[in-house]
Amino acid sequence: MRVLVTGGAGFIGSHLCEKLLSYNHEVLCVDNFYTGSKNNISKLIPNPNFELIRHDITMPLYIEADEIYNLACPASPIHYQRDPVQTTKVNVHGTINILGLAKRLKAPILQASTSEVYGDSIITPQREDYFGNVNPIGPRACYDEGKRCAETLFFDYYRQYGLKIKVVRIFNTYGPKMSENDGRVVSNFIVQALQGKPITIYGDGTQTRSFCYVDDMVDGLIKMMETDNFTGPVNLGNPHEITILELAERIIRICNSKSEIAFQRAILDDPKQRRPDISLAINKLKWSPTVDIDMGLYYTKEYFDENMSC
Repeated sequence: MRVLVTGGAGFIGSHLCEKLLSYNHEVLCVDNFYTGSKNNISKLIPNPNFELIRHDITMPLYIEADEIYNLACPASPIHYQRDPVQTTKVNVHGTINILGLAKRLKAPILQASTSEVYGDSIITPQREDYFGNVNPIGPRACYDEGKRCAETLFFDYYRQYGLKIKVVRIFNTYGPKMSENDGRVVSNFIVQALQGKPITIYGDGTQTRSFCYVDDMVDGLIKMMETDNFTGPVNLGNPHEITILELAERIIRICNSKSEIAFQRAILDDPKQRRPDISLAINKLKWSPTVDIDMGLYYTKEYFDENMSC
């Protein structure tokens, strides 16, 4: 098939492109390189089945495809808060454009939503039927509410036009090809540990996250696309929950680092807990993560060892 991946030069998108090519699909990678990187896809460019298109999806896109994965959006707080209006536009105008393309093509379309639609959750683990606890006017709202609006648009196109949609809610994902300056906790900690700098924890470190290795996440995305008669939303993530302090200690050990831990003021609206209930994914997709966190952190550390700029 001919598969369109928006945000295809990003962290998860580039892994998805590579996996789809391994299945002998033609892959159209669309990215405006606001946060994506040509380095992420440099090894794919010689492949005759791979095509790169530089484009911002807030503008209409006129191409042909059999399937569409919509991953276009800055995903780390540093990036999506740099231009919050544009982040909202990507999630609203961009989503409308890509849904319009899917409607014209009669192509199934998958939305990469996020666990951030649950906000600072007051229940754990988070289930798909939980409506969330989101601050609509806070500094993270451009992303949280933008993704919530994108889900609304997907389901309105499904109800109004019969579009074949798929919505996945991605929980914290990590692995090779993360950017060293993207502000995400795993990349921050690994870079600081490898450089021997203090590991910076915002708050007291008791806040929790559940980390899913990128290969597992990509497998989940593809399984969702291949599943018939299921729109989601469905959680994709690793239900193994750890504190941020424990993550820092694991990374110091894996990196054989002498870094110490430095605590700083907590970030506004930073969720206190993140743990997905993946019962629906297990039941509907026959999917669950397989990569243990220590092994995944080791693979990620090896990537940064080889690719850090300094």
